[in-house]
Formats: sequence, C-alpha cells, structure tokens
Amino acid sequence: MRRYKAVLHDNQIEWLEHPPEKPDAAHIYITFMEEADSVSPSNSGRLMAEILAELARRGTFAEIIDPVAWQRDLRAERALPDRDV
Repeated sequence: MRRYKAVLHDNQIEWLEHPPEKPDAAHIYITFMEEADSVSPSNSGRLMAEILAELARRGTFAEIIDPVAWQRDLRAERALPDRDV
C-alpha cells in the first residue's frame, strides 16, 4: 500500500505531491488526519525547551543515576556478540 498526500475539497482531491499513477478509476481508502496542532514549526523548538525546563524544575528524572543503564533496563537490551556493553 502506498501513501500520497492530498487535501479533500468537498468531493475533489487535490494532490499535494506527485499523484499516483493509476487508471482513470481506482479503489482507494482515505484516512482523515487530525487537524494540525496549533504550534508552528518555528515555535516547536521553543516549546520543547520550555517543556524540558519544566521537567528539570520538577526533578522528573532525578532518581535516574545512570541514564545508559536505565535505558538498557527499559529496553531489556541483550549483550551483543563481540561488543562491549
């Protein structure tokens, strides 16, 4: 299954990228995406910095002494052959 970006205007599809190479009629499925978040890409970095600062202020991850060990435990990593852990 391939994905193509498009916008639906009433009963007309406006392809945002290259349209699919299909015959005149084809069966398709359309998934309605949620409306885009109100945060613009130019503000997303600032918002992320604010969120991370708030997490730090609250001490959210203060109990994690060794972040690498914490990630390994979380992901249940296994030792790989010929690789130092």
